[in-house]
Amino acid sequence: MRLLLDECVPKRLRRSLPGFDVQTVQDAGWAGLANGALLQAADASFDALLTVDQGVQHQQNTAALRISIVIMVATSNDIDDLGPLMPAVIEVLRDLGPGQVVRVGG
Repeated sequence: MRLLLDECVPKRLRRSLPGFDVQTVQDAGWAGLANGALLQAADASFDALLTVDQGVQHQQNTAALRISIVIMVATSNDIDDLGPLMPAVIEVLRDLGPGQVVRVGG
């Protein structure tokens, strides 16, 4: 499964996702793209976007997209706050279908 870490997610989080093909928005060359443009660009190449942006599902029309979105809900986007969510994120990713929006944590 190909995962894209949003700009607001620490790059080091990829170490907590063994067995997945993980790139950051910066790695993909999409730094600075607005959410709508980012989702359109990522839709053809990635299976899921991992983000902490709580409003992405309300700000974007995700119904026509194949890419899924996993919204991680934590106190902050610090690695120490997101790290404990990773077992649940991995579990969600194993059962994730195309175009789903799932919240983990909070």
